[in-house]
Amino acid sequence: MSDLPILTGHLAGFEDTIAATREKREELYKWFHQHPELSMEEYATSQRIEEVLNEIGFTVTAVGKTGKVGVLENGEGPVVAFRADFDALPIAEDTGLEYSADPALNKMHACGHDMHTTALLGAAEALAKHKDLWSGTFIALFQPGEETGAGAQDMADSGLADKIVKPDVVLGQHIGPWIDNYGVGALAGPVFATCVQTKITLYGRGSHGSMPHLSVDPVVLAAKIIMSLQTIVSRGINPQDMGVVTVGAVHGGDSPNTVPDSVEIKVSTRAYTQELSDKLNKDIRRIVRGECEIAGCDREPTFEIVGGAPVFSNHQAPTNTVMAAFNEQFGDQVGDFGRLCGSEDFPTIAEAWGAPYFYWAVGSKQNIAGEPYNHSPKFAPDLDPVLDLTTRTILVGVSPWLMSR
Repeated sequence: MSDLPILTGHLAGFEDTIAATREKREELYKWFHQHPELSMEEYATSQRIEEVLNEIGFTVTAVGKTGKVGVLENGEGPVVAFRADFDALPIAEDTGLEYSADPALNKMHACGHDMHTTALLGAAEALAKHKDLWSGTFIALFQPGEETGAGAQDMADSGLADKIVKPDVVLGQHIGPWIDNYGVGALAGPVFATCVQTKITLYGRGSHGSMPHLSVDPVVLAAKIIMSLQTIVSRGINPQDMGVVTVGAVHGGDSPNTVPDSVEIKVSTRAYTQELSDKLNKDIRRIVRGECEIAGCDREPTFEIVGGAPVFSNHQAPTNTVMAAFNEQFGDQVGDFGRLCGSEDFPTIAEAWGAPYFYWAVGSKQNIAGEPYNHSPKFAPDLDPVLDLTTRTILVGVSPWLMSR
């Protein structure tokens, strides 16, 4: 096994359980990896999570379509929640691992959620076996549907805050090739970007391809709009601010000899503040409506929000607290991954309770240069040492609240 630092001091007592459960955790991780399920369809995964939580003595509550929350009470003390996501992506795996998911499934854990889930179950078992080392209440929250942005909202809308005791802090982590040497850490403030995903339908007037003068061509209109949208960031926002506008899909017509009636465009935006996100999306609607009017469309375009994620800004106090614990336990391994333009719905869980939150990264490779990134069909964290490391980081992360020195 890896020679990365093990837990020391008041946390050293957990190491026997980490060693004793290693084989079981590896088998569980491989099961999750080989049985990927897409967002909001994670029925077998959800059931397996519940079975493990019941086995180790947690009280389990179903929240939402497939979400599961395990609670372990251990006397007086703070309440700490830790969230792991467990959905997969519609990607055919190409890692070559002996425990690879069948590529014919066209489903893969290409973002490490199988590792997140196994690590939380491992930390939960360590806490259950060592009640003498901590006091308070630990909430192990397993969230579906992160990849579509639907899972956290589903749990919040399904009464998370009413069904589960309010925590003093909500913690989470994500693996990826973000910090060299299996580094651990993050920073306060903006970490991920808020995201809005919109389906826009442009309504033209169909015609025979030989009679374009009788049409209002939504394909040409879509092309103009796509180019015009590129000016929002280049000319509409302060160059010192981060903003992204992406047209990710265009669909219209089926025949090369027909002007279709409509075209569908799917657009996403990213920003670090709600104000800038609102501006980007207001500008998109202004440009689309303006181009439709210029083209002479008979119908107004429609806009449907189909996904997204909230503003993600780590709170200062828990950041300071957890990073101090990381520095004590992991030393030179501790760093941060800067800020990413990607998005995460983790804050929705914490905000359902109105609780502060901190979310960190764990490096999935020793040397990250050139490694396949998350969402790649070749993405594969190093099972050793990442599985043990991510279990340890959870225990270290919750220790300032639950474990007396």
